[in-house]
Amino acid sequence: MRQDSIPSLNSSDLTIHDTLGAFCRHNEVRIQGAPDGLLAGTRFGVKDLYHLKGFKTGFGHPAWLDSHPAAEVTSTAVLRLLSAGASVVGKTHCDELCFSLNGVNKYYGTPLNVNAPGCIPGGSSSGSAAAVAGGLVDFALGSDTGGSIRVPASYCGILGIRPTHGAVSLDGALPFAPSFDTGGWFANNPTLMRDIGRVLLPNHSSVGQAGQLLVGTDAFSHVDQSTSTALNAVAQQIGQAFTGSRNVQFDPAGLDPWMHAFRVIQGSEIWETHRDWLIGLGPEFGDGIRERFKWVSTITPEEIASANAVRLSVRDFFDKLLIDNAVLAIPTTPGPAPLLDTTTPDLEKWRNRSLGLLCIAGHAGLPQLSIPVARVQGRPVGLSLIAARGNDHLLLDLACSLEKIHDPD
Repeated sequence: MRQDSIPSLNSSDLTIHDTLGAFCRHNEVRIQGAPDGLLAGTRFGVKDLYHLKGFKTGFGHPAWLDSHPAAEVTSTAVLRLLSAGASVVGKTHCDELCFSLNGVNKYYGTPLNVNAPGCIPGGSSSGSAAAVAGGLVDFALGSDTGGSIRVPASYCGILGIRPTHGAVSLDGALPFAPSFDTGGWFANNPTLMRDIGRVLLPNHSSVGQAGQLLVGTDAFSHVDQSTSTALNAVAQQIGQAFTGSRNVQFDPAGLDPWMHAFRVIQGSEIWETHRDWLIGLGPEFGDGIRERFKWVSTITPEEIASANAVRLSVRDFFDKLLIDNAVLAIPTTPGPAPLLDTTTPDLEKWRNRSLGLLCIAGHAGLPQLSIPVARVQGRPVGLSLIAARGNDHLLLDLACSLEKIHDPD
């Protein structure tokens, strides 16, 4: 669908009844998709960092919304989905400038997590995940820089993919930390997940049969014991879909050094990308996000150089590990979604622990699919499958073949 063919009027038959706080009320938009195509008849939400022509992009903050004009283009990813027959039913909430994994927004509230009542939905693609989990849409666009698709997918008990870095076009989307920014999506149905991949990803063919299943022992020892036990059992169960299975260890020093390097590189890119707006406007942020924005301005060139060296070593390690269509299994998050009343300091500790798992795909630019396979304390937890760069379709095909082990509820 070309830019000049996008309807300017909302379509009344695409109205949704949002009881979850998932959609932006300051940015109501509905766009009818093409009459036919692979995704014909489906409805989707769009995270509020993707541009829609004629509408403002809010980026999770009213000051951003007020200080920027309406978009002059619609993002390439949205155009492709519209051309495939899917219809936009609204913009979905995100954390303030997407700098959180919680889904708690100082200005717009917290979308409800229907699969873990009383818990945070995860962020920053909180509205997209909540809308899918609550059945308001068939699927939703999100983005993932440090875990913003994978975390809410795990917390909300849905499928979510962070594709290979750069595989999904982010033309017409707001940047955050560009060398990590990745476009992705959520759905409840693995076949729909695969079909969306056929629309958004550059190559429609799978690379063939999966090779070995590699179980990351460092990652499983990094999470809560109950989560490790539940997800280990699933990893053993799905081993039959692979040519073999074995345990692997990443680094005797643990995942914390990788996490720290990720935070430094991400923070330096955020500051470089948004420094002028942050300094010029001096916007207010909620707890946790406020402190992170203060910190990114203090990162030194020496810290960046050291972190980049770590990043290169991580990338090299996984390039060698994920050969012959091998797939790595790790927990998506250290445990189920934290409660809504969890204190900010505790959420910050949880965030850093989560980044130890999430930074793997980030550093190496790898595709990672979170699958809802178990519950711990009555709340969903996701198992992640990670493949070599470009093996996105392999993961999406696996999700379909492993459908019977999805969240037993």
